[in-house]
Amino acid sequence: MKITLYYFLLLVLFFSCAPKPFPANEKTYDTNLTTLKETISNKEAQTLPLIPFVPIPIDTLYRQQLHTYKDTLFKMNAASLQNGISTEWVSSVNFNLRKPNFVIIHHTAQDSLPQTIKTFTKTTTQVSAHYVIGDDGKVVQMLNDYLRAWHAGNGSWGKNTDLNSCSIGIELDNNGTEPFSEMQINSLLALLTKLKKDYNIPQQNFIGHADVAPSRKKDPSALFPWKILAEKGFGLWPDEFLMTAPIDFNPELGLRLIGYDTKNLAAAVTAFKLHYIQNEVNNFLDPKTINTIYSIYKQQ
Repeated sequence: MKITLYYFLLLVLFFSCAPKPFPANEKTYDTNLTTLKETISNKEAQTLPLIPFVPIPIDTLYRQQLHTYKDTLFKMNAASLQNGISTEWVSSVNFNLRKPNFVIIHHTAQDSLPQTIKTFTKTTTQVSAHYVIGDDGKVVQMLNDYLRAWHAGNGSWGKNTDLNSCSIGIELDNNGTEPFSEMQINSLLALLTKLKKDYNIPQQNFIGHADVAPSRKKDPSALFPWKILAEKGFGLWPDEFLMTAPIDFNPELGLRLIGYDTKNLAAAVTAFKLHYIQNEVNNFLDPKTINTIYSIYKQQ
């Protein structure tokens, strides 16, 4: 019995002192994380066509937030599951950063670019965006593209119920009652060109805040030039000559397949028309609206 106990203790000692499995993987994993940490910590201004360089000061709180998430990324602790099993960590060497797949466009509903920047730099507001574009075309980047901004809020698009985690938020300095300036839209088009190229974002994934939150939001307003964006490859637009929808076409189902949350159908119809029938923003499902829904539905 004593001999058995002796050998048992030797085995315990051996395995407790044994090196971690796959040590080379662990080293590569840490190296890759360090590289990606530098990527998401990059705060250099991006050069856009016709846009002058804009230096953006980074405050201490921003740096603290980055360090917090860096520590989270480097955690390799075991996790206990409900069935009593604990996970085992073995580092893979094949990974990179997740990329944004949507762009959501907003208007600020405020009266100036400085006012919006002030709002987005207060912890009490709990709201932010990746980019803010001024009426004069000035572009301010406030978060690295890989970080999760708090711009979309409660909303959904198709089966995506956490848009903040998969989208880039762009705020346009506009109070919601005035036209969007030519300089502002040109800067927006330049920025969208860069983002689409950088992250291979599908054309239909350039949408508005009202699209993803039809019961809560009305931005960007009916004055926003969605047709111009669609002509440049950012978002969809109805056919010039609308085809009559089939008799058995279900417009509510069509809206859902496009991406709209139709639990409040009237709000979904209104949001759709705010985007695609901007001179008739209401909740009426008339033949023109149904045919327009069918036109966008066919482009999915």
